[in-house]
Amino acid sequence: LFDNFKLFIENDKGVLELVPIQNNSFEQPLKSGSVAKWTPGVKKDAVVNVKEFTFSLSDDASDAKNSLLIEGKGIKSKERGKIGSVEGASPQIGAMISMLEDLKDRVENKVKNMSQYELDYLHDENANRIGSLVMHLAAAEAYYQVRTFENREFNDEEKKKWQVALELDQGGRDTYKGHDAQYYLDVYNEVRVKTIAELKKRDDAWFAEMQPIGMSNQYCWFHVMEHQSSHLGQILFLSKRIPPQTETKLPPQMKN
Repeated sequence: LFDNFKLFIENDKGVLELVPIQNNSFEQPLKSGSVAKWTPGVKKDAVVNVKEFTFSLSDDASDAKNSLLIEGKGIKSKERGKIGSVEGASPQIGAMISMLEDLKDRVENKVKNMSQYELDYLHDENANRIGSLVMHLAAAEAYYQVRTFENREFNDEEKKKWQVALELDQGGRDTYKGHDAQYYLDVYNEVRVKTIAELKKRDDAWFAEMQPIGMSNQYCWFHVMEHQSSHLGQILFLSKRIPPQTETKLPPQMKN
């Protein structure tokens, strides 16, 4: 509950000054679930709504008649620091899912706040952009989906979608640039949702079955997991060596 909300900002002299806020006692009705005369988000053109949180007015108030009640519902926090015990998954598959998710979280946490400049940066002509590395992780995981769940290779349509990212050669350098972090993470997350759903349909006996390529299904997904770890290290290495972005200063405009 929030009531008689006040904001103080430190001025140049180190003194906290009260900033006037409209409807700070929440006496006006909510508008479309938002506080009247307030703008959600970090600026006017960047409205941010978190679907798990809702606003409502409560009569449990110490100042005037109303207070603001913010409720969080349906929020699921991931368990960390342990392997296994995944709901709906057999023991061995649950252990694999938890390891896959832990590594994906680390990749995502590193990449999600990177700028387009950082995602696109090439250290040399043979290097890979960080954005393309995330696409490569998604492509490799998509390959092992069809390899283990359907016992086949990529078809022509899948090759068209994934092959460039899978090979990570000059085609990858040319193709995967000019996107923000969310573009790459959306692709990665879409692939992972399918991976978890399909793994949960199977059991530990399936995990032990051998593929024609001479690896068990479990080993295939172990490879996907350690492949993520390998490229996470590469992403961390590359990101620490990206030089600051320099501003291009144009010469002053000449007057006629």
